[in-house]
Amino acid sequence: MTLSYWNRSRRKVSWPAAGALILASLLSTFVDNVAAEPTKDYLSFATEDEANSTEIFSKASPAVVYVTTTTLRRRNPFSFDVLEIPRGSGTGFVWHESGLVVTNYHVIADANRMQVSLQDGKEFTAELIGSAPEKDLAVLRLLDPPDELVTLPLGDSTELSVGRKVLAIGNPFGLDTTLTTGVVSALGREIKAPSGRRIRGVIQTDAAINPGNTGGPLLNSLGQLVGVNTAIYSPSGASAGIGFAIPVNTVREVVPQLISYGRILRPIMGVELASDRWRRRYGIKGLPVVRVFPGLPAAKAGLRGASRGPRGDIRLGDVIVAIDEEKVRNHDDYFTIMEKHKPGDAVTVTSRLNDEERNIRIVLTESQ
Repeated sequence: MTLSYWNRSRRKVSWPAAGALILASLLSTFVDNVAAEPTKDYLSFATEDEANSTEIFSKASPAVVYVTTTTLRRRNPFSFDVLEIPRGSGTGFVWHESGLVVTNYHVIADANRMQVSLQDGKEFTAELIGSAPEKDLAVLRLLDPPDELVTLPLGDSTELSVGRKVLAIGNPFGLDTTLTTGVVSALGREIKAPSGRRIRGVIQTDAAINPGNTGGPLLNSLGQLVGVNTAIYSPSGASAGIGFAIPVNTVREVVPQLISYGRILRPIMGVELASDRWRRRYGIKGLPVVRVFPGLPAAKAGLRGASRGPRGDIRLGDVIVAIDEEKVRNHDDYFTIMEKHKPGDAVTVTSRLNDEERNIRIVLTESQ
């Protein structure tokens, strides 16, 4: 059986041409009816998760800033003229209403000038007041900051678990205030800081973190800061689903010190230690003490530094192999252990001197 359709010109049209005309007529009627309906609030149709993401972004994005840096270069070796050239860019966030901004150290490293742009597009010159390359964190201060800056509520990174929702806000590739979402994909990761130290306890997430995102906030589903986005793992340099964030509990410890002292204050023994390169070169297990500073705890406790023999050969003194029974194989091990203590704490140093192992109790003092 052949289906047919009479069009407006009273011409018989056979199927499928007839079917196409009928479909077009129905579609036109549907579009006209939809267009005639009043516009409805999208959020009334959004899922609970979508509404949560929208609300968090709306509240948190005014606290997120765009950081750009420049550096000075001579035009040529035979001129005193200096050229200011762009060095890099990244993200940061307002830490305090007085104009304090937190970002990554690698975002502002070696910069001569820093500009911070707020969400409304207003730009402010900033100065560096403290940095911690070993934690990849830095604190800037806006010069002549505006009133009523928005800050982020602080969360607790110990409450995170794999699978929890997280949101990253940043400025990837210079595109301002961009939101990406994902989950915590792993905890307790380690990454290398700009100083070469290892940052431990890092959060891994699959929320896209692209160049320009680093230094920005990682938020939980309550809109609380749980981390500072700091790195991506990607052969191409773009997000490949593996990003890393410094946990907010580390930020809580470091930032107040950077604001007050410009650096991290850690307890010291009062020793100079051999470099890891020198230690590896001579195959030494442990961390050799090069020099012991007079009047400081190590000297008072009897720790000995290296010396030179009659022929100029180096004679090792104490070689630190453990502190409080934790192995010390390199500088990173040593500083990681020291960061667990504060001035006034007593530690037991296990060292090797003339092939004999000994334990020395040392009371730590404050670094100057």
